[in-house]
Amino acid sequence: MASASLHLDTPLAQTSPRYSASGKALWLKLDALQPSGSFKLRGVGRLCQHEVENGAREIFCASGGNAGIAAAHAGRALGVPVTIVVPETTAVDVRQAIAATGANVLVHGSVFDEANDHAVALARSREATYVHPFDHPLLWDGHATLIDEVVAKGAAFDCVVTSVGGGGLLAGIVAGLRRNGLSDVPVIAVETEGAASFHASLEANDRISLPAITSIATSLGARQVAQHVFDLPKQHPIESVLVSDADAVAACLKFADAHRILVEPACGAALAVADVHAGLLSRFDNPLIEICGGIGVSLEKLRLWQEKFL
Repeated sequence: MASASLHLDTPLAQTSPRYSASGKALWLKLDALQPSGSFKLRGVGRLCQHEVENGAREIFCASGGNAGIAAAHAGRALGVPVTIVVPETTAVDVRQAIAATGANVLVHGSVFDEANDHAVALARSREATYVHPFDHPLLWDGHATLIDEVVAKGAAFDCVVTSVGGGGLLAGIVAGLRRNGLSDVPVIAVETEGAASFHASLEANDRISLPAITSIATSLGARQVAQHVFDLPKQHPIESVLVSDADAVAACLKFADAHRILVEPACGAALAVADVHAGLLSRFDNPLIEICGGIGVSLEKLRLWQEKFL
C-alpha cells in the first residue's frame, strides 16, 4: 500500500466561454473530488507515506480541517494512528468528519498557530512523527502531481489560478510547472480579504504575520505563509490578487449550480477571479483553475453565507 499513491488522478473539465465574465473557456482541475475532499491528500499523503516508510508509527498534524482529514485518510490507509489538532475556529461538523475517518481529534488554541505549536509539542513528547500541513518539500512534491496530470491529459493552459493559504498548494503548482518545462507559465495567487497573509507580505516586502483572520474562508487562515512561498515570486511569475468573502460565496454558488459540486469559500476565491478580475485573464487564452475543494461546506452553510453576503 505504501508505494501506491493515496490520491486520485482527478478529472479535468472545461467550461464554456460564457461561464464567466472573462469570456474564456476555463480548465478546471477537480480536486474537490479527492477522497479527502480536497487537494490536500496529494501532499499530505505523500509526506505521510514517506514517514511511515521510514519508520513512523504514529502521526500528529495540526489543521483547520482539510489537511487533518487528509492525514486521517492517509493514516487509515497506511495503518498508523493519527492525531489531528484543530483550533477552536474549526467547525464542529468538520471535527466530526475528521473523527469519523478514524483519527483522534484534539481542540487547542484560538488560531492555527497555537494548534500547530501544540501538535509539535505532543509529537515530540510521544516520539511520534509531526506532519506539517503546508510547509514541507515532500508536500509540495505531492501537490505538484496535479500539474503532472493536467500535462499528461494534453491540456494546453497558459496560466494557473489557485487559492493561497499557507502556500503549500502554490509551492506545489510552481514545482509542477517547473518539472514539466512550464517555468514561464504565470500563477495567479488568490486570497480573500481578511486572510491575505501572502498579499500583505508581498506588499510589505517582508514575511509578516497577520494579527487575526477575519475572512469566512478559514481554510486560507494561515496568519503567515511559509518562507519558501514568500520567496517564490522572486523565482517564478506570480501575481497576487484579492477577492471579497461575498465574491467567494457567489462563485461557490455559481459553481454548484453549473457543476453540481460543493466547494468551500477558500476554493470559491480562485473561481471568483474569472468574474471579479476578468480583465486580468484577458491576456490568457486557456486559464487553468485549481478546484481545491474543502470539507468545510454544506448546503446549509452555503445558504447561510448567501443570506449574509448576497
